[in-house]
Amino acid sequence: MPVSTPNRPRIAVLADSDTRWKWGALTADRIAPGPSMEAAPREGAQVGPLLDGFLLRGRATPTPRQLAEVGVRADSLREVTAVEFLRAMAEESYDVLVLSLVGGGVQAMLHGLARVWENRTSRPVVVTGYVGVVYEKLADGLLLRHGADLVLANSRQDADRFRAVYEGVGADASAVTEVALPFLGGAPYEGEHDPSAKQGRRPYTVVFAAQPSVPDSRKDRTYLLNRLVQHARRHPEREVLLKLRSKPGEHTTHIEELPYQKLVQRLDPPANFRLVYGNMGEVLDRTDLLVTVSSTAALESLHRRIPTVVLSDLGIRESLGNHHFVGSGCLASWDQLDAGHRPTPDEEWVSRQGVAADGTYDSAFDAARGRIAELLDRPGGLPPLTPYYTPVTAPGYLPGILARHHLGPDGTPLPGAPAADKEPGPVRQIVRRAARGAYRHGVQRVAPVIRRMGEL
Repeated sequence: MPVSTPNRPRIAVLADSDTRWKWGALTADRIAPGPSMEAAPREGAQVGPLLDGFLLRGRATPTPRQLAEVGVRADSLREVTAVEFLRAMAEESYDVLVLSLVGGGVQAMLHGLARVWENRTSRPVVVTGYVGVVYEKLADGLLLRHGADLVLANSRQDADRFRAVYEGVGADASAVTEVALPFLGGAPYEGEHDPSAKQGRRPYTVVFAAQPSVPDSRKDRTYLLNRLVQHARRHPEREVLLKLRSKPGEHTTHIEELPYQKLVQRLDPPANFRLVYGNMGEVLDRTDLLVTVSSTAALESLHRRIPTVVLSDLGIRESLGNHHFVGSGCLASWDQLDAGHRPTPDEEWVSRQGVAADGTYDSAFDAARGRIAELLDRPGGLPPLTPYYTPVTAPGYLPGILARHHLGPDGTPLPGAPAADKEPGPVRQIVRRAARGAYRHGVQRVAPVIRRMGEL
């Protein structure tokens, strides 16, 4: 393994899904000590930090196709169990470690790392945060992330909320650091194209950014799909795209029980309606109107000043996440869109969300970089990791979280914890793929049937 240099600090990223890998890897580039990194994804050139990627083995471990779609490259990338990762952290030296995991995973790693680093005189700066809009489980998720040296908040509003939660339970709030979403960027929107343009010009393009778990019912998802198809029929001169996160059988950060690909098979959409995959930034390059329920894609779109709509058709509800956009000026229904309405975003709201459409995005990560540099230069090294949750403060909660990652209450691996010393052989790979397939079949086919039977 190469060692870090003054020009190329060494950073490790542990992620448990394609979305979190994207956030973690791009965040690593943004917060690396030294000059500000470029906004574009890494292209393998010898610039930026030395990035070692670790993918936590589980139901949402990204497939090669998903990793390629994210478009973020690392100097090394491998799949690990929690115990294998902790072993690597005990043996290797890094400047920064980014934990891009669900809250319970972060908490388990913080306790495991505290254990493996307890006799070391130096350790990496540990960073964590959220991949997008924080609209549920605010206190739970934040307290599970407490103990990292930096807890990144993607906006001024989130930073205020994060500090209030920590201070409200008597926990140290100094780790909260305001940044912005690391994947914002791209060319600003230059206005819609002439619908009567000559052949060869791109048509006006409407994109619906789908989400794996919002909404979660067949009725609601079918409604949204029907409205999108109806919009395509109503406007044959437009290109109407359904932007999907994953293909059937793949998992992302959230479980998708009813993929739109299967629902659309029952319809007969017009020729100007298409399903698309790929990098969201590339899709936004040709978007004239972005429509979603509550996807983080709305913030990417607003950053570029693309007309953006957050749908109110199914209500404005916490379970949908669109309540986060109250005050944004972007809430509207399909009926209003079909009638020609285009929302105007509220500039103050946009500013508080870290969208930085005013051009200040380039400096959004300066505070985090400066803070990391200070911690790395701290005389005597960094203090031990001290999460808020301990066997004393949460004796009925913490042991279960640690046990899910095969760790005991003190952060040490439990007997029998999976920790292979080599890559799995062909038989083990086949068994693992079969197990994942069975899990996904249960999620996407068996579970919905059981739920429907329970509703009879």
